[in-house]
Amino acid sequence: MTNNTPLHQALAKFEELLKSSGRANATILAYTKDIEQLVEFVVQSGKTTPVQIETGDINAFKDYLAEKSYTAKSISRKINSIKSFFRFLMTEKEITSNPAEQITHPKYDLNPPRILTKIEYRALRDSCREDTRISAIIELLLQTGIRIGELANLTIEDIDLKEDQLTVKPYESQGGRSVPLNQAAKESLERYMKDRPRTQINNLFITKTGNRFLVRNIRSSIDRFFRMAGIENARVNDLRHTFIAHQLISGTPLVYVSKLVGHKRLSTTERYLELVKEKVNREHPKLEQL
Repeated sequence: MTNNTPLHQALAKFEELLKSSGRANATILAYTKDIEQLVEFVVQSGKTTPVQIETGDINAFKDYLAEKSYTAKSISRKINSIKSFFRFLMTEKEITSNPAEQITHPKYDLNPPRILTKIEYRALRDSCREDTRISAIIELLLQTGIRIGELANLTIEDIDLKEDQLTVKPYESQGGRSVPLNQAAKESLERYMKDRPRTQINNLFITKTGNRFLVRNIRSSIDRFFRMAGIENARVNDLRHTFIAHQLISGTPLVYVSKLVGHKRLSTTERYLELVKEKVNREHPKLEQL
């Protein structure tokens, strides 16, 4: 690239880099949309190339987002995208100084992961007991901690009920791994397989018409059962959070839990420790004195 490259062309090059780096599709989309928004903002002031953008322009963009009632968390995410973009431009020698380097993130409170209580845990399982497909899905998410995208990507061959083993294939930027199946997960899968429609589709979870059960449809189905169970402020990812927390509470080693759920960094799993400690002290206050 040269230092008079149009912004939209520079963004296209950055998008190519993200794809070649194996980033998840959702991540690529988020990054490009964030930077497109910045480009649209600076173009209004007549700036069409990266070299024309200054720190003041990015700060003005931050103020604009705040005026438009974007949350601090959302603005912070956009700043991350912008910083990555300008680091790329520096590497490509499109710019000689980085206008995003001194940009600060707005402060915001990071909500702790939502962990289902034992009552909620049982209510959710009871609410979907008659639906063998959703029951198996919820049981797998609760008993293995796999991601919803990983679950949607499972095939029949990935389930080994004789060896009580689940094979999670690499999914977007996430690596593959083997996960043990406990009795509850195994039994729910056996019930589902008896009811599963016959089809050429090899995906484990399919629709009633024999098509692949997509992530968005799995998510909306589980949300419906959250409502039926009377569980408020919960999302599908909270089933994964609940698995991690319960594993740590039961004394499973941190490193092993991290491998089970496919965390790339041990620090990601470690952030659950304080939450687990608070949960134990709240539910078992006498333990705090020991």
